Amino acid sequence: MTAMLAACGGGGGGDSTAGAAKNAATASTASTAASDSVSTASPASAGQSGAAAASQATTTTAMSAANTSPTSTATAGNAGAAVSAPASVNAAASIFYGANGHNNEGGAYDMSSSALQLAQLNDLGAKLYRNEVYSQASVTKLAGIARSMAAGGVTVFPVLLADPNAFIDEAGAYNAGYALGQQTATSYRYPYYEVSNELGAAALVGNVDGVFPQQFDNALFQKARGVIRGMIAGIKSVDTNGKIIIGGDTWLHYGFDQMLADGTQPDGTTGHPKVTWDITGWHWYSEQGDITHACGGTGCHDVLAALQAFGKPIWLTEFGVRPSYGSDAQIASYMVGNTMMAQFVAVASKYGLQAIQVYELYDDPVGGEGNYGLLKNDGATQKPVYAAFKSFVAAHPM
Repeated sequence: MTAMLAACGGGGGGDSTAGAAKNAATASTASTAASDSVSTASPASAGQSGAAAASQATTTTAMSAANTSPTSTATAGNAGAAVSAPASVNAAASIFYGANGHNNEGGAYDMSSSALQLAQLNDLGAKLYRNEVYSQASVTKLAGIARSMAAGGVTVFPVLLADPNAFIDEAGAYNAGYALGQQTATSYRYPYYEVSNELGAAALVGNVDGVFPQQFDNALFQKARGVIRGMIAGIKSVDTNGKIIIGGDTWLHYGFDQMLADGTQPDGTTGHPKVTWDITGWHWYSEQGDITHACGGTGCHDVLAALQAFGKPIWLTEFGVRPSYGSDAQIASYMVGNTMMAQFVAVASKYGLQAIQVYELYDDPVGGEGNYGLLKNDGATQKPVYAAFKSFVAAHPM
């Protein structure tokens, strides 16, 4: 997937041009909304130091029933109707396995009702469902889906998207992030909010690993920091209980998160605003190999150990196999193999790996990110990877 879009296949997959164009527009929407936000503190002045100012039969029955539901998931007017999620979703042991969806991106997600998606997720054993938001309309739509799925045992959480390139400086980025954060938390009280998506990858200077500060563009880093800080502040202005997931980055780009945590910048200066979070998000795809021994231009690194050093639980908010890897059977085998799901389960307790979300539930339509789905883009046809994922989860309860 692209650097800014949720589920863009970290580490180089997807159409980055299309992703940037879309997010420039969505970020602009958020920026416009910033002027209309109501909060206890003005976004433009909030902490701106350093800134620029079941069985298969049972499931089949459920899915058949779900197909009688309206196909539109954009019901349930939720703006301003904040609802707390059930307390049980905070039990880490029940949420290890999850999936990504694109309910604000059309395709199979528009053809399939939220009831059908819920039945499929429950059949798979996936209890977390990550989806993107980037505007008031997308926020309102996802809130309705989250409410209906919570009643069925699946916890939806949003990944908030905005493109730092759309802003002149960190202050403008902060304001847009604040507006989107406030809109999201107002529409529904999520137990988790992921702030941004792969912004470290977007700020790299050339083809570099991203383990060192100087490998990032200073101006882009500042604006990305503004977006993230604004999103967190906007969420917390409404919901002080929801946990913050730092936007999943990918490959070896953890130097970006280290600067956020330390209050440093690529130019070597210190004393800038520090970002704090509750869960460290990350993305991992098949071409990246062993997450505990990933080798790039700077040598080999234990990525999970580097993330563990932040002192927070780790979530792989995206993991998946590139469609180009091989046949459907080969993709299914890799998905559950020793450098993906089998490894994640084996090392989870060692590194504090608390949850993993497969990318994604359905294949994208033609012209989208690709055939990453567990089901085809008709929203109904199961691929071999669906059965492999389901069998693995059933055999490895976490």
